[in-house]
Amino acid sequence: MSAHRDARCRGPYGGEGHQADGTDCSDPAVFEVARHGRPSLPVCPVHLGPALLMASRILWPPVIRLIARPTTPTAPGPHAR
Repeated sequence: MSAHRDARCRGPYGGEGHQADGTDCSDPAVFEVARHGRPSLPVCPVHLGPALLMASRILWPPVIRLIARPTTPTAPGPHAR
């Protein structure tokens, strides 16, 4: 699982190389979505739903793996009530 900790989100379209338009999310990937004939698509929680609808060659029914735990703040910010 250590190799997945540094994975970055490639959602929502899953483009690679020069076709990476719309994949500028720099959040860490939390899920990996299986695709037919292509590498699995790492996505953050925000792009999981859109990736299932718009990414190319997503298996149906979808195969989704948890590859990391979402990070949560440890202490409330200065404006928390």
